[in-house]
Amino acid sequence: MMFKKEKDKEFDLFIADLNGNLRGKRLPASAAVKVFEEGVKLPRSVLGFDFWGDDVLDNGLVFETGDMDGICMPVGDRPIPVPWAEEPRDQILAMMSNPDGTPFGCDPRQVLAGVVKRFKAIGLTPVMATELEFYLMDGESEETQRPKPPILSEGHGRRLSETDCYSIDEMDGLSAFFAEVREVCEIQGVPADTIISELGPGQFEINLLHVNDPLMAGDQAIMFKRLIKGISRKHGYSATFMAKPYSDKSGNGFHVHFSLLDEAGNNVFDDGGEDGTDVLKNAVAGLMHTMSDSMLVFAPHMNSYRRFMAGAHAPTIATWGYENRTVAIRIPESPCEARRIEHRVSGADANPYLVLAAILAGALYGIENKLMPPAPIEGDAYADGDQEMILPNKWDIATDLFAESDVLKEYLGEEFVRVFAAAKRQEQRKLNEQISDIEYESYLGLL
Repeated sequence: MMFKKEKDKEFDLFIADLNGNLRGKRLPASAAVKVFEEGVKLPRSVLGFDFWGDDVLDNGLVFETGDMDGICMPVGDRPIPVPWAEEPRDQILAMMSNPDGTPFGCDPRQVLAGVVKRFKAIGLTPVMATELEFYLMDGESEETQRPKPPILSEGHGRRLSETDCYSIDEMDGLSAFFAEVREVCEIQGVPADTIISELGPGQFEINLLHVNDPLMAGDQAIMFKRLIKGISRKHGYSATFMAKPYSDKSGNGFHVHFSLLDEAGNNVFDDGGEDGTDVLKNAVAGLMHTMSDSMLVFAPHMNSYRRFMAGAHAPTIATWGYENRTVAIRIPESPCEARRIEHRVSGADANPYLVLAAILAGALYGIENKLMPPAPIEGDAYADGDQEMILPNKWDIATDLFAESDVLKEYLGEEFVRVFAAAKRQEQRKLNEQISDIEYESYLGLL
């Protein structure tokens, strides 16, 4: 086998589109200096593609603008190694601006940056951590397009088939995979912490540590999702962050923890007691107020809505409570100085930048308007939650609420709201045009 010389080493430069899919170019290493100085041009419409990479002609970014280019500038100061690649390769994560250097409002990272800037203007810094769930599957799953649990290696030799939550044995049987995950996370600067075996066969959650830079938290989540997929293929597996790959098993969630620091570094959610400050409650109320409007961000795909079923461990009502895992917004038990909010709605299939942006936008709306939440739920939120606060459980309804939301237009940008809604509506049209196998099996020849 021939290997490329070091001078011929390549790197991938990419941005995350609105669906969180990575779009970019593969370039020779010799181009790196120019890329860090001048960036790379890509059509702005790339960020507004539908899930399958098609133009969305209704979004106003294509013919109306001459399909103009944006400038993609690296967000770091050097290329990052891609250790799972068969041949030596690096990667560079980028963010798109308009040709005049102003932020392009449809870049998900720019959307998040805009919300963070509003916090900075009032002297607050968000501290955020992400928890992403995924399924590790048999390597043939991608080829067959059907999920199949993996076979444990490391001398176990059995296929996972049943729920075995918090199982150490499952992780022992995949120790080579997880060892490389930890190694690559360290190389790429992704602060991986706890690894947990979750409710589904081959389902795991890896928690990333808190950072006081939401943009960095989003970058780390994007890189984490890519490295999990890459390392799984290297080890003969397949991995998915699909919201609900198995109809009868737990879905993949994406929980976000956050607090706010003032300019002196104090946690403004901490009042020295268990209840937290009025600012914490303002943030909770804002999150509840904007949750239905933001559902399209938290559940962006047709499959996303399969997570939101009774007894499925995903919130179905905009609720909050202390140390309660049935609510949408949980205040975990913790030392007072670590008082924080856990947002439990999003699926792992969502774009991390947009999830963080929508959460921060909701919290900021509540803080700026001094909203106060109802009493916290102490029991089963599925049974005791306010039925008027039920979250939209259909994709098209969530799209309409998102597109019409004045709050999201103000805090996330009108251009972003228009373009994202247009992409989702095009995806809905495409899928609605398909006749499913079960329709043919049920009706053809019988009606």
